[in-house]
Amino acid sequence: MDLRFSKDQEQFRGVLNDWLQDNLERPWIEELRDPKNNEKTLFDIRRSWQGKLYEAGYLGIHWPKQWGGRGLTIVEHAIFMADTLHAPPIASRVGINLLGPALIHHATEEQRRRFIPKMLSGEEVWCQGFSEPDAGSDLAALRTRAIPDGEDFRLEGQKVWTTFGPWSDWIFVLARTDPDDRYGGITFFLVPLAQKGVEVQPIRQITGESEFGEVFFSGALAKREHMIGEIGEGWKIAMTVLAYERGSMSLAHPARFDHNLKDLVRGVQENGTVERSDVREKVGRLLIENEVMRANGFRTLATMASGGTPGPEGSLEKIFWSEYARSLADAALDLLGFQAQLQVRSFGARQEMNWGHEALWVRAGTILAGTSEIQRNIIAKRILKL
Repeated sequence: MDLRFSKDQEQFRGVLNDWLQDNLERPWIEELRDPKNNEKTLFDIRRSWQGKLYEAGYLGIHWPKQWGGRGLTIVEHAIFMADTLHAPPIASRVGINLLGPALIHHATEEQRRRFIPKMLSGEEVWCQGFSEPDAGSDLAALRTRAIPDGEDFRLEGQKVWTTFGPWSDWIFVLARTDPDDRYGGITFFLVPLAQKGVEVQPIRQITGESEFGEVFFSGALAKREHMIGEIGEGWKIAMTVLAYERGSMSLAHPARFDHNLKDLVRGVQENGTVERSDVREKVGRLLIENEVMRANGFRTLATMASGGTPGPEGSLEKIFWSEYARSLADAALDLLGFQAQLQVRSFGARQEMNWGHEALWVRAGTILAGTSEIQRNIIAKRILKL
C-alpha cells in the first residue's frame, strides 16, 4: 500500500496553502484571544470564513459536481481538513460533515438541490437532533415522536447536547413513527428551527461556552417533503451519519495533535524539564502514539479512497483520538503546571495553545459521537465477531 500523496494531491495542497496565505486574515487562536470577540462575533467570523471557502470551492470538494462539490477524492478532503486547522472552524461543520453525506446517499435529487448549496455556503447552519435525555449512546431508545398530521407530521419531544443548536437555522431529527419497532420505527426529518412549537435553550458548558443546546418540540411541523428516505428508514440513514461522524477526520486529528505536541515540547524546553528522563519518556510516548494514529488514519483514508465507506474501523479511530486527547491534555497539566490551566485570554497563558480550554473540552471526547464503551462493543461484535 502506497501511503504517499500523488503529484496531483501535492499540487492541490500547495494551491490550498497559497490561497490560505492570501485569504486568512489571522489564525483562529488570535480571534479567541481578542477581548473584543464574544460567542456571537466568533460565530459570525466562522460563518464569514465558511462563505470565503465556499466561494473558492473548498467545501464539499469530494462531493459530486452536480451537488455543489468539485468531484475530487476523500484524500483532498482530508488534506483540506488537516491544513486548515489553524483557520476558523466553519459554522456548519455538523451539516457538511454529517448531514451532507446522508443527503448524497439517501435524499432525492430535489432535496439535494434545495439543501446542499445553502449548507455549503453557510447561508443555512445545521445542528444534529439525535441524543435525548434518555437516549444517548443507546440512541434507539429515543422517544421524540412524529405524529401524522395530514400529509405531514408534528414533533413532540426533546433533544439534548445539540451542537450549535443555539446558532442554527435547521436541525436534522430522528423521530419515532412506530413506538413498537425499536429500529424500524424511526424516521429522519429536516426541520426548520424558526417556527412555532420549537424552543432552543443554550447549555452553558464547563469551558464557559454555550456551543451545546437542548431543543424542545411541542407540535413543531415536520413536512413530508423534508423527510429523508421513507418512513421507518431513519435508523439506516443515521448509521450513515454516525459512520462519517466517527471516520471523517482521519488526518485532521493527528495534525491537530502535532500542533499541541509542539507547544508541549516548547513548554518543557522553556521550563527546563526537557532533560528529565520521565518527561522525555512521557513526551516520546505521546509522539509515537500520534504516529500510530496517523498510520491508522491513512489506512481508513485508503479504504475510503478506493470506494469503500466508513465501517466499524472508525470505532478504533474514535477511541484512539478521544482517549489520546485526554492523555495529551493531562500531560500538559502535569508538565507545564499552572500555565496549562490558563484560558487563552488570561495573563501568562501560552500564546500558541489554549491548554486551559483543551483540558476541559477533551473530557467530552470519550462521550460524544458514541462513548468509548459503545465503541468497544462495536469492535467486539463487528470486527472481532465475539
